Amino acid sequence: MSMNKNTILGWATLIMITMGLLLIALGAFRYDDVAGWGFAAVGVGFLANAWVFSSLKGRL
Repeated sequence: MSMNKNTILGWATLIMITMGLLLIALGAFRYDDVAGWGFAAVGVGFLANAWVFSSLKGRL
């Protein structure tokens, strides 16, 4: 399987979406105190980076 730039960005987007949703779920269901807000904020940051990676596919 040949890995070009678009394939790598696609895999990075998928991994970052998975990690972002996992961190948001940890913040919502595991930690009920202030730490939960931090996990959720980092999860939203991961989703924002995944959005940037997704928009870069095909342009590089």
